[in-house]
Amino acid sequence: MQEPPVSRSRRDLLAGLALAGGAAAFGLPAWSLASAAPAGAGLGPHTDDWTWLLGQWDARHRRLKERLVGSTDWEDFAGKSALWMSLGGLGTIDDNIVDLPGGSYRGLTLRAFDRASGQWSIWWLDGRKPTQIDPPVRGGFDGDSGRFVGRDTLRGRPILMRFRWLDIRSELPWWEQAFSPDDGATWEVNWRNYFTRTAATPSPLPKLADAPRDFDFLVGDWQVSHRRLRKRLAGSKDWDEFGGTLSNWPVLGGHGNVGDNLMEFPSGTVRGIGLRSYDPNTRQWLSWWLDGRTPTSIAPPVRGGFDGHDVGTFIGDDTLDGKPIRTRVLWSRITPRSARWEQACSGDGGKTWETNWISDFVRKG
Repeated sequence: MQEPPVSRSRRDLLAGLALAGGAAAFGLPAWSLASAAPAGAGLGPHTDDWTWLLGQWDARHRRLKERLVGSTDWEDFAGKSALWMSLGGLGTIDDNIVDLPGGSYRGLTLRAFDRASGQWSIWWLDGRKPTQIDPPVRGGFDGDSGRFVGRDTLRGRPILMRFRWLDIRSELPWWEQAFSPDDGATWEVNWRNYFTRTAATPSPLPKLADAPRDFDFLVGDWQVSHRRLRKRLAGSKDWDEFGGTLSNWPVLGGHGNVGDNLMEFPSGTVRGIGLRSYDPNTRQWLSWWLDGRTPTSIAPPVRGGFDGHDVGTFIGDDTLDGKPIRTRVLWSRITPRSARWEQACSGDGGKTWETNWISDFVRKG
């Protein structure tokens, strides 16, 4: 796969980041040590639910070759995983290498806890299908085990899918997946992973040789100054200004990146996760947002990429007050130590745009 075109100025910028070392060196960056801390751990209920999985792991996989067809033919293979805490301990991101016998692939798990229901939602993004996030499973922990269930389809048939985590406080925690074609009356176990910790602190898994470099500039820890319009598409001229932080790291072998965001709204602290994945077929990025205030759903993505003038444009469909709108995100003013993000909305199909949020990033350290 050919690398996306990068303008000369962006190539110079990326080279400067690599030469700068430290957080921008993209090997084992210093920011990974700070971001690895279980932010929020011990600060409230459920912020410690996943701290036992924090760090770097080797995985031993055992998977049924054919699911729900009566097969008893299993295959064994290896893998690796790295898990970061997010959302102040009420979220996690883990990046995975799965060494299937037919070839390795990358995958990403996103988890978020909903205080209202008392449940975790768990989503999976398969790096081979970077434009879609699988339906979630939901559940929680009881002692040293966890159980999570959700609905999906297999070969066009509705199924129930169940994840279980077992022996989570031991030196060898393990995970199990099972499917049910009869609404939970019977279950077929089809995948088990056994984990061995290799490091207490997570660090990015190796990048792939064909990884796009568009978002390399965003890797690291940032201080953010926000300016947000109080009411969108309502003729408002009133803006709020507040601070925040971002920690961003590469995932999916560099074909994705994840940002853990903290924003000090005037009404209180808000957290969120930004997730991006690259689609090589369209040569575009998809960018999703999970708001920590509504952690059971992920907003529809915006799509796009960078032009030769170091401006990234990403557009998608959304709703506001029950009405369809278009949302546009711009990345600009990118230097080794700063960047700008802007959001605008359109209520007329993109004929006119109202900028409603501007965020200026300054690299920490």
